[in-house]
This record gives sequence, structure tokens and C-alpha cells, in this order.
Amino acid sequence: MDLSEFGEFLRSRRDRIRPGEVGLPQSARRRVPGLRRDEVAALAGASVDYYNQLEQGRGSQPSEQMVAALARALRLTEDERAHLYFLAGRPLPPRHGPSAHVHPGMLDLLERLPDTPAAVITDLHATLVQNRLATALLGPVPERKGIETSFVYRWFTDPRARLRYHPDEHDHQSRVFVADLRAVSARRGGDTEVRGLIRRLTSTSSEFAHLWAHQEVAVRRADRKRLMHPELGAIELDCLSLLSEDGSQRLLWFTAPVGGDSAEKLQLLAVVGSQDVQTSTQNSSAAP
Repeated sequence: MDLSEFGEFLRSRRDRIRPGEVGLPQSARRRVPGLRRDEVAALAGASVDYYNQLEQGRGSQPSEQMVAALARALRLTEDERAHLYFLAGRPLPPRHGPSAHVHPGMLDLLERLPDTPAAVITDLHATLVQNRLATALLGPVPERKGIETSFVYRWFTDPRARLRYHPDEHDHQSRVFVADLRAVSARRGGDTEVRGLIRRLTSTSSEFAHLWAHQEVAVRRADRKRLMHPELGAIELDCLSLLSEDGSQRLLWFTAPVGGDSAEKLQLLAVVGSQDVQTSTQNSSAAP
């Protein structure tokens, strides 16, 4: 670990980014060509004091989560991200896991959709990042580790994961999740992560085991969903997805179908804001 070089590298990457590239307003009165320290801190979800310490090579070793957040905020390439983890003395996360590097192109598209609920997820439906309206629609991303970061796993093992979906949708969503997982398994060549997920689900969920035996396979590219919002009630939406070139990540966004009141309810989301509903029945499930 070399916090001094870590700080220098952060500073060099910060200087090259223009505010407009990360969705910040341009200003002719700016004193620096790139981002300010407080802007990087805000983008990474860190305090300004803590980020200042990092750039100055002081303070404690940054966590893996903070390194990932900084890599996203600074739009690092995969090689630059690997170097940042090396300087921080942290192991590089698995390519497909919940700490995977969000493709810069996906992140750029996400930030160009401020008025549309949108998120970037892995191929196993672990949410990597979502915008404010997606949080308002789906709920906050739960803090889980390992296999539980996969929404597919929680769908079949935790009843709370289904609360954001209309009950009439549950059977359909189960079939779609299983068919999509089989397609992912084939694309990845049945790697250990996918095999482990399938093995756990087969042994713990009779519903999953039954659907898996049907051998259905289909990548999930678009779907219509009826989501249940704690304040706005049922919202029928089209869920569209854009896959990365290697298929490991997906940009999801939600639009209102023609007719009905879904468009009005989407507009109300901006007013309602992100509702972190802390109840015994609504505590777990951002729902991609």
C-alpha cells in the first residue's frame, strides 16, 4: 500500500475530467481545469475531509467499497482501476461480482437519464449503481454480501424481495429470472459463481428447482412490470435493458406505456422522493 502514490494518482485523474462529463454544470469562473475535490467526494459518497486526506496521502487505508466508488467517480478504465486497487493495497474484486467496475459507457448513459428510473446491474442482477428515481421506485439497494447480492437469489429465498412486484406478476417473473440465468450460465461457460448460485437455489427453493428442470433459456432484454410503490400504489412500466458488449452488465430503465396513469405516477416520483421505508415487510429489496 502506498497512500502517497494513491493520492497523486487520484489528483491526476481528477484534473483530466471536465464537469460536463460527469453531469455537473459548467462554469466559466472555475479555477481548476478538472473537478474540484468536493465534487469528487460528492460523486464517490465520501466526506470532503476524508477525500482531502486521501489526496494528501494521509489517513487510513481506504475500503474496497471506497476504492470502487472513487473509480466510478473518476471514470477510470479497467487498467486504471486495477492500478488504484494496487496502490490502495486492496485485492481486485471479481469481474462479475457486486463490486465490479461499472462500464464507463453505461455510467455515462445512466447519468443522461435524470428524469427516468435507471440502474446498472450485473448479469446476476446485483445492482451496481442506480439513480435517484430508481431508488424512489425500487427502494434503496440492500447492503448484502456474497450470493445475497444477486436479486435472483433473494427472489427465490426471501419473500420480502417480491414486495415491490404485484402478486399477479410473481409467477411470470420467476420464469423469466430462471430462463435468463440459464442463458447467463451458457455465456459464462458455467463458471464457479454461476454454478454455486444454481446449486444453492436448487437445494433451497423447490420453485426454482421445478422451473430449472423446464430447460427454458432466454436473455431478458425487455419486459412489462407492475411494481408496487408504498405511496403511489401499482405502477405499470416497461423495463428495457441495454447489455454491455461482453454481456456482464446491463443498463435498465423504466418508461410508462401509452395510456393509463403510469406517466403521471412517474412524475410524482420526483416529488415523493426516495422513500426508505423501514418496516418489517419492506426492508430488503431493490428490485431490478
